[in-house]
Amino acid sequence: NTHINRLRIKIEQDAANPEYILTVWGVGYKFGGNKT
Repeated sequence: NTHINRLRIKIEQDAANPEYILTVWGVGYKFGGNKT
């Protein structure tokens, strides 16, 4: 979880409302988009 949070801080515009790295409850994480 710490590593994901660090990635979110680096690549997301707002780490509290992620658009790219999304949490899938009970499974893990998924890449959430192909924004340009």
